[in-house]
Amino acid sequence: MRQFVASLPGDLEEAAIIDVCSVPQIYLRIILPLLKPTLAAFGIFVFLGQWNSFLYPLIFLNKTATFTVPMMLNFFKGTYATDYPLLMSGTVISIIPVLIVYVIFQRQIIQGIAITGMKS
Repeated sequence: MRQFVASLPGDLEEAAIIDVCSVPQIYLRIILPLLKPTLAAFGIFVFLGQWNSFLYPLIFLNKTATFTVPMMLNFFKGTYATDYPLLMSGTVISIIPVLIVYVIFQRQIIQGIAITGMKS
C-alpha cells in the first residue's frame, strides 16, 4: 500500500494545487480514487487473514460459542483418532465464504495486485 502511494507521480498533486484544490480535496478527488483497487485487495487479504486466524483466537477465546471456524475444525482432530469425513466437509463449508468474497471482488484483487507490481 505504501509502495503504491509512493509511486504516484507528484505531478498529480502539483496540478491539483494549481487548480486551487485544498489538501483534503486532493486526497478525496485524486488519490483516493486511484487507491480503490489497492484498498479492495488489501481489505480482501485482511478478511482472509482474519477468517483463517487460529493462533490468536486460541490464546484469547475460552468459550466454544465464540470460537472461530478453524478452531471448531480442530475439534474433529482427536488425540488418537481423527474424524476425516467431518473434518473435510467442515473444511469445504468453511471455504464457501472465502470463495464468495473472491468471486465478488475478483476484478479488484487482480487490479490491486497488478497495480502494486508496476514500476513508474
